[in-house]
Amino acid sequence: MDKFTTLSGVAAPLPIVNIDTDMIIPKDYLKTIKRTGLGTGLFAEMRYNEDGSENPDFVLNKPAYRNARILVAGDNFGCGSSREHAPWALLDFGIRCVISTSFADIFYNNCFKNGILPIVVSQEDLDKLMDDAERGSNATLTVDLEAQEIHGPDGGVVRFDIDAFKKHCLLNGLDDIGLTMAKAAKIDSYEAKLAENRPWA
Repeated sequence: MDKFTTLSGVAAPLPIVNIDTDMIIPKDYLKTIKRTGLGTGLFAEMRYNEDGSENPDFVLNKPAYRNARILVAGDNFGCGSSREHAPWALLDFGIRCVISTSFADIFYNNCFKNGILPIVVSQEDLDKLMDDAERGSNATLTVDLEAQEIHGPDGGVVRFDIDAFKKHCLLNGLDDIGLTMAKAAKIDSYEAKLAENRPWA
């Protein structure tokens, strides 16, 4: 998993509440267990018309936001079913950070396991960041995970809280497998002792 330290990029405004995982990645895209290639299906029902053409009114289809790396979204982002394909699709599109006033628990935890930083802010701070994001290509935000700060294009700063363990994992690029491998020496030592004491095992 890639480390998350500091991220600077265009922020796309998505002022919709209760965006569920089916909206993030529709069920038609769940046939794969690969983490790549899902970016094309991200928000598919909003991004594409029935004939498969792009919906020019959807934010990520607008020229200023095609390379967005941050989403500023409405309340209760990621609700619905517990599909891990949702953060996979965001990551494959290029989104590394989602900012909202609240997240569904399973989606929130899945983000950390896949290298995405979900940030919870107050409604007042979200309104400021949404206003920044609506500036188009001038809507560059900088997210500093170590300092736990979001820097706006005009120099404004929004601070955020985050669980210390989850912060450690993102800063060091540690998913569940990485956390286990970090203890490889201790695991090897334990298995060696076990083999000595239980030669029949």
